[in-house]
Amino acid sequence: MSLKNKLAKKQPIIGTFIKTPHFHNTEVLAHTSLDVLCLDAEHAPFDRADLDKCVLAAKSQQKPVIIRVPNTENSSILNALDIGADGVVLPHILNAEHARAVVKKCFYGPEGRGYAGSTRFASYTTQKLPENLKNNANQTCVIAQIEDMEAVNNIDEICQVEGIDCIFIGRMDLTVALEHTNASHPDVMAAVEKVVDAANKHGKNCGMFVGDLNELPRWIAMGVSLFLLGSDHNFMLSGAAQLKQTFTDAIAKSKN
Repeated sequence: MSLKNKLAKKQPIIGTFIKTPHFHNTEVLAHTSLDVLCLDAEHAPFDRADLDKCVLAAKSQQKPVIIRVPNTENSSILNALDIGADGVVLPHILNAEHARAVVKKCFYGPEGRGYAGSTRFASYTTQKLPENLKNNANQTCVIAQIEDMEAVNNIDEICQVEGIDCIFIGRMDLTVALEHTNASHPDVMAAVEKVVDAANKHGKNCGMFVGDLNELPRWIAMGVSLFLLGSDHNFMLSGAAQLKQTFTDAIAKSKN
């Protein structure tokens, strides 16, 4: 089942962010049982060549891969989809009008995605125009990131925009927008719950990043189904810390 269909059915999906612009990390994580990988071109130094190789690395293991684009300009969205990403995470969606305009850029059509049949998405001219149009409509995932209070205040309208597959909550940005430093502050939690409730009300898939994994049961019970958790950097840091602790414990045990 495609990632887009899983989102539509609100199936539980677990993925992670990739912050390293080298294809090896993506290739390694493509061998895991994670459901999706997200290349973070917004907050990590990916250029188009990096993204191209990382998408290919994910595809080597048939791993769904999405790209958090640095902005919602046509070129950023076009580049991500032409190199074969299964979808895009669109940062700082603010209102319904903004959302509708950005969604158009993800699909072929008037005022929409520019067409080229020579891309990886189009299998390098080996697929015909009708097939490419169909694949774009049926496979491209559009994930709108909500991370500003303007967006929270307009969330009911945003959730009614056709073409959005998932409303994704950028909790850390919301925390900063609310002038807090604690992502669990009651103001932040209230904003997050407002977005989740609106997504449920309008039948939209809802996703989020969660720093405290102990919160997962709560959000799953509330209907959140897409989780992008941790990152390749996080895995390296936590793995190294665990290894050092295991070694320290072994030294202590050897003295008993």
